[in-house]
Amino acid sequence: MSILIYGATGFTGRLCAHEAAKRKLPVVLAGRNAKKLQKIGADTGLETRTFDLADTEALEHALADISVVLHIAGPFSATAQSMVSACLRTNTHYLDITGEIGVFEAHAALDGAAKKAKIMILSGVGFDVVPSDCLAAYVHQKLPDATELTLGITGISAMTRGTAKSGVEGIRFGTRVRRNGKIVELYQPQLTELDFGQGLRPAVGMSWGDVATAWHSTGIANISVFFEASPQFERVAKLGKFARKFLGTRLMQGVLKRQMDKIPEGPTEAQMRDGQMTVIAIASNAAGKTVRARLQTPEAYSFTAKMAIDIAQRVVDGAAQPGYQTPSLVFGADYVTGFDRVSRMDITDA
Repeated sequence: MSILIYGATGFTGRLCAHEAAKRKLPVVLAGRNAKKLQKIGADTGLETRTFDLADTEALEHALADISVVLHIAGPFSATAQSMVSACLRTNTHYLDITGEIGVFEAHAALDGAAKKAKIMILSGVGFDVVPSDCLAAYVHQKLPDATELTLGITGISAMTRGTAKSGVEGIRFGTRVRRNGKIVELYQPQLTELDFGQGLRPAVGMSWGDVATAWHSTGIANISVFFEASPQFERVAKLGKFARKFLGTRLMQGVLKRQMDKIPEGPTEAQMRDGQMTVIAIASNAAGKTVRARLQTPEAYSFTAKMAIDIAQRVVDGAAQPGYQTPSLVFGADYVTGFDRVSRMDITDA
């Protein structure tokens, strides 16, 4: 019974590898670059396997003795289909750390196939979407007839290159929200003010994984996600439809992704050690009743490694539920509160 981490040589992959080694878990590290794998394998004392996702035979052979795959090689729009398809063929549980709405929805459509294969497909086992999914489930428990859910996030100090490239891929879409149970794109900036704990702050609507997952977790039909406003987020949100289509062309995508290769690989050790994220959830029903809650967590990437490895360990230990799942459906709304430096509080009107 073992775990395979694919994409172990990337920034988040290395964090996960070291977290797994610290826990002394039966983990195999995998990816395409043998030289980089050998180094991280030597650093952690973990076994390594080198193969490309395009090599179907090598991929299936690599999964033959694996119980759980933790897929970390993004952008997931380009890599997840190959891995999840192989997991269905080899009856291997599938986890990933995607935040891409299209990937979540594609995996939700595999619910029947996953049940037939008796495996679990659980995407989003990192910061996107474990904390926000658990908080969404929490406010839904307090207001079961909620018809609208607003999530707010702040605290991101730096992105990895992989996250930035996934964001570049999403530029061609408008801001994605869920309306009446359907995911739609809005091309006008979504601006509001939210209280993350220090008074109202400007916030801008963003396409975030919970637009997909929170509906599966709660059944709430109208979902929006906002980030505390920053110049970067505001620039993206204010792009018009024409600009988005232009930046979504193959030529411009290549240009933008090459620019992402020039940014730092990820947050610094100090940023990961000292950083703090805040997530808020606001649920409302048709009668106008509102429930609010706030969650504070460690920095996003360091916390992703802890959550992803913890969930992989739980799945190895028998916690899997066949079919497409979300974190809160499997582990409950309180799951995230079991980690160090995590606190949740109800927000009441003054």
